[in-house]
Amino acid sequence: MSNPVFFTPAGSLDGMAAGEVIVLGGAEARHAVTVKRLSPGEAVDIVDGAGTRMTGKVVAAAASELEVECGSLSFEDRPAVRLVLVQALAKGDRDELAIETATELGVDAVIPWQSERSIVRWKGDRAARAHAKWESSVAAAAKQARRAWIPEVRAAVETAGLSAAVEAADLAVILHEDAVRPLRTVLERWQAAAGAGPREILLIVGPEGGISPREVTKLCGQGAVTALLGHHVLRSSTAGPAAVVLASDVLGRWAAT
Repeated sequence: MSNPVFFTPAGSLDGMAAGEVIVLGGAEARHAVTVKRLSPGEAVDIVDGAGTRMTGKVVAAAASELEVECGSLSFEDRPAVRLVLVQALAKGDRDELAIETATELGVDAVIPWQSERSIVRWKGDRAARAHAKWESSVAAAAKQARRAWIPEVRAAVETAGLSAAVEAADLAVILHEDAVRPLRTVLERWQAAAGAGPREILLIVGPEGGISPREVTKLCGQGAVTALLGHHVLRSSTAGPAAVVLASDVLGRWAAT
């Protein structure tokens, strides 16, 4: 069974050597001691959310502090092809459920999209609170999945901003029920033609009412392509995670090493 994971700020593990001790405080320590009920001698992983993982053992546990002795330090590279979920804002926290599940499945970044048909609106103070909530959600999901990387929650965009992101991406795919080519075919053909080096794929999911024809036309004009995810129409909360699973398989991100 994998070790429980706790987060520390990026950079705080740099230069750690075997035998050195790191002290966690605040919410992470309280979770470790009061929820997980960790005690001295138990194995844990401490990660910085930016790829560095320290494996060690608890040497002391108190209500407000957790002391962990470093056993080993490693760095996990990002995948060569990064997946970015563009999730349209949706009612009933379905957008939040989508990014949580996509994080557990390995997505590298998420972009909140204020689409034309989104019922939910991020404006003023609500926008800042909602963005912070998304960041908290992906961090919790990354911890649940024992990830060393916390996906980036990029700035919210409207369709004009998404058009710019589509133009800059190596591949942008709109998941659309009227598409002709299956997502697997789109990804396989792109992979066969793609060169070496880091690449980024946008997986674009619309709101409950679907992406408007005007938005599809605009995004395709900037280089996006449409793709069919399956035979059935999926909820806004389901389509993104399903696409992440399929893309991870096609691109070899889940291949054994």
